[in-house]
Amino acid sequence: MSDCLFCRIVRGEIPARKVYEDDHVLAFHDIRPVAPVHVLVIPKEHVDSMAQLEDRHEAAMGRLMVAAARIAQDQGCTDGFRTIVNTGRVGLQEVYHLHLHILGGADPLPPMLKR
Repeated sequence: MSDCLFCRIVRGEIPARKVYEDDHVLAFHDIRPVAPVHVLVIPKEHVDSMAQLEDRHEAAMGRLMVAAARIAQDQGCTDGFRTIVNTGRVGLQEVYHLHLHILGGADPLPPMLKR
């Protein structure tokens, strides 16, 4: 999608503080962090959300998860971190390009959901 914010970051049209990049995945610092470590990991191929994943995305999504683990370690989250994928309106997805949040650097992280 030509006007997608994250697609524009992938193409280099919008700057981002990149922490990792390979042929399939790009990771960069969130511009509105909610934890000391807050990195977004995205597939370079545009997929609106997790709800739109198909069998053909399996290898790329596996790559995204493996990259997320490495990135969290590289960012100093050696004692744990949280990964979040918000999906769709109810899941509070804000940018409709599939992305995974890595949160860490706080001990402990706040609860994920209010109980």
